[in-house]
Amino acid sequence: MTDSTGEQTQWGTTKPISWNLPQEKEIKASERLMDELRVQKSFESEAESRVREQVLGRIAGLVKQFVEKVSVSFGFSEEAARAAGAKIFTFGSYRLGVHGPGSDIDTLCVVPKHVSREHFFTVFEPMLQACEGVTEVTGVPEAYVPVINAIVSGIHFDFTFARLNLATIPDDLELKDDNLLRNLDEPAVRSLGGSRVTDEILRLVPRVEVFRDALRAVKLWAQRRAIYSNVMGFLGGVAWAMLVARICQLFPRYDAASILSRFFHIIGQWAWPTPILLKAIEDGPLNVRVWNPQIYPSDRQHLMPIITPAYPSMCATHNVTHSTMKIMQNELRRGSVIVEKVIQAGEPWSNLFEKHDFFHMYRYYLQIIVTSGNQDMHHKWAGTVESKIRLLVGKLEIQDAVEIAHPFTKGFEQVVYCVNDDEVRSVAKYEMGDEVLKRAEAEYETKEGVSKVYMTTFYIGLGVEPKPAGQSGPRKLDISYPTIEFVKTVKLWDQYVEEQMGIVVRYVKSSALPDNVFEGGVRQPVVPKQGVKRGKPKVRLPAIHLSPLSRVNASDLYLTILFRRPATVRSRSVDQAHMTSLEKTPHTRSHESA
Repeated sequence: MTDSTGEQTQWGTTKPISWNLPQEKEIKASERLMDELRVQKSFESEAESRVREQVLGRIAGLVKQFVEKVSVSFGFSEEAARAAGAKIFTFGSYRLGVHGPGSDIDTLCVVPKHVSREHFFTVFEPMLQACEGVTEVTGVPEAYVPVINAIVSGIHFDFTFARLNLATIPDDLELKDDNLLRNLDEPAVRSLGGSRVTDEILRLVPRVEVFRDALRAVKLWAQRRAIYSNVMGFLGGVAWAMLVARICQLFPRYDAASILSRFFHIIGQWAWPTPILLKAIEDGPLNVRVWNPQIYPSDRQHLMPIITPAYPSMCATHNVTHSTMKIMQNELRRGSVIVEKVIQAGEPWSNLFEKHDFFHMYRYYLQIIVTSGNQDMHHKWAGTVESKIRLLVGKLEIQDAVEIAHPFTKGFEQVVYCVNDDEVRSVAKYEMGDEVLKRAEAEYETKEGVSKVYMTTFYIGLGVEPKPAGQSGPRKLDISYPTIEFVKTVKLWDQYVEEQMGIVVRYVKSSALPDNVFEGGVRQPVVPKQGVKRGKPKVRLPAIHLSPLSRVNASDLYLTILFRRPATVRSRSVDQAHMTSLEKTPHTRSHESA
């Protein structure tokens, strides 16, 4: 790969580590990888792709109608309102070309300057709700990147919004020009960043198809190991994409299997908080903030900084906590061991994609149970709580004796059918019996007098440090403060209505976890495969005795978790130096030239 002068090209901030071609074993491993990805159903069919294109066409038309409607309300003529224009841009996994069956589509709606973000939530959101085939529309205007989530013809969409300082939006608009960011507020800049970053990633990798194949595998691995969630403090799709892209830059002639080998090896031992960059951070003429830990104290707090390549550069991983960082590092090391065995010994790629064992990892878990009596309201309420769980994780992990606070990446949804008000109240307080939880929809859906309570439950696994040698009496772990503060924080949501929304934070033994967290509702003990290091944190847990202080067991083997007050809302309805060191590791093959 050379430029017009015959010189080898450099991608990113450093020269490639190796220009070598993949070895024969790696070529064969890449072929087996693609076969495994097909078996794992990572690719969607042509028919599914056509449906996506048709739905995107409908969305593009709806966004133009939205701008027309707002323009007319400002007194525009019908002709001028139509000419105002609008355009949608996809980004994320769909734009990168690594989406699969059931993947969502991140969609940016770009509009002219007279259309506001308030219009997006007060005009476009109702228009979307009124469309045929559209369900579960949830606007989150207070999010870091304001968003409307919806399901359109069975496809999940995340709609973001940006108004440009332009009177009209032409159909041939491109977003690469930095000057488009002039006079925009920070949410608009962040919204535009999604599309600009995705396009820049594709421009900065040597071989797009190799990048896509490797990223598709990393994405599947991260999802199976339950470490794919920006909102919960892990990495989201863009961050994983930037990591894979950086490895592609360092090994520009490698295939997917050899890229994966280097990905797990290099990222697994990266000296954080050394940032990962796809290109040098650029200054610009605009009055917008660019990631710079020398200037901004908050940027110095980022634990795993992965910096977006489009101006203005930002940290895509600001949500990462000490706990989620430790979990991801363990998983990366596990992945490195497995991939080497796949390439060198011909072991199956399915070992890499083995499902997580989160609900077998800890003896105690926190449940965050969110309830509401209205479905649309519940989606917003549950989404708001979910967006704040990382704050609870951050507070838990600094408590004495807490070694790790491990959030699960998704909530578990359920509809509970109540036959009277007392049952509604008991569900809101999570004090109902199993017979209420297990009522079948078919039996109760059409019964008169039955009330539905919508419930979403999130989980945090608690890893506890072993008691120091020589300590007598039970260890005390007081997590009342972080849980109470968390409940106070989510109740500050401007749409919170105490009489209609409920939240309960409670601990639960692993043996008492509900059936719906286990695949197929079947509890099966996890037996680690011989020779495979699992991604489980190295946590030794003592037995845990949960009781009031007056009944504390004095045995050294017991730990007391105390809630001074119930954390419950009762409701009615409820880069170069480090890279050099990596080049010199024994793992680097002898035929490579650093």
